[in-house]
Amino acid sequence: MHTPILCAVIALVLWTFVMWTWLYATRIPAMVKGGIVYDPGRPASEFMDKIPARVRWKADNYNHLHEQPTIFYAVAITLSLLAAGGGLNATLAWAYVALRIAHSLVQATVNLVMLRFAIFVAASLVLFVLSLRAALLLFGGPAA
Repeated sequence: MHTPILCAVIALVLWTFVMWTWLYATRIPAMVKGGIVYDPGRPASEFMDKIPARVRWKADNYNHLHEQPTIFYAVAITLSLLAAGGGLNATLAWAYVALRIAHSLVQATVNLVMLRFAIFVAASLVLFVLSLRAALLLFGGPAA
């Protein structure tokens, strides 16, 4: 079954791979330039402390894309299975994806924490509304 919300799901998955590529495209040259060798016998924090901050930002964001977005995936797939993955729900899903991409770009380039936080809050509110709409469908409330 294909519903429009699944396009937003796959877009965020693909964006995660963009960040994965950016992470290694910056980390590997930084390691080579700095003569940094990862030692699995040492705490990971020691390795990360040797990586320049501007390079670490990409890895931090890649990790963030494996946190709250997992809730998005569950909610979006649930809405798709309930045949409610179009209309406003699809629009909200795309808004969430756009906000997560904006969050990534801010974190990976300038890392202005207050701007990042504002984008994160906006994305969280969109995800909360999407979650409520799914809950209303599942638990018999008014049609979402």
